[in-house]
Amino acid sequence: MLITEADGMRIVCSATNGVDIPIAGAELRHRRRACTEDRIWAARDTGLRNLPLADAAQNRICSEIVQLALDLPAWMSMLALDGAVRGRESKRLRLRLFPAVAQPVTTGSCRRLARHWPWTQVVTTASERLQALSKPG
Repeated sequence: MLITEADGMRIVCSATNGVDIPIAGAELRHRRRACTEDRIWAARDTGLRNLPLADAAQNRICSEIVQLALDLPAWMSMLALDGAVRGRESKRLRLRLFPAVAQPVTTGSCRRLARHWPWTQVVTTASERLQALSKPG
């Protein structure tokens, strides 16, 4: 439960009925649970809210596709992004980063991202990092 927030610092309170649990262990358990709930929320935003098909096997395939759609931005974020952008949720990445890549500008014989796009520098840096990873040695 959030009690107050000032200057970027938060004072929170957690209650548990666990006996002889160290404070750090209870805090870690709480943060892991919150992370799991965030991932479930992201899965629902990605398409897991309503399973579209009637057959269980078909819905299993659909849920695997949703999982793939969640894994790709997570790996991209871990390998290519840094700073505040790295911790963004997948829905925000889909709305901000992916459209920048989908709309390159062609000038002469060169294709590049539009300079006016606010996320152009983030996409360019991420692309350079991913290309550096794919080069051997």
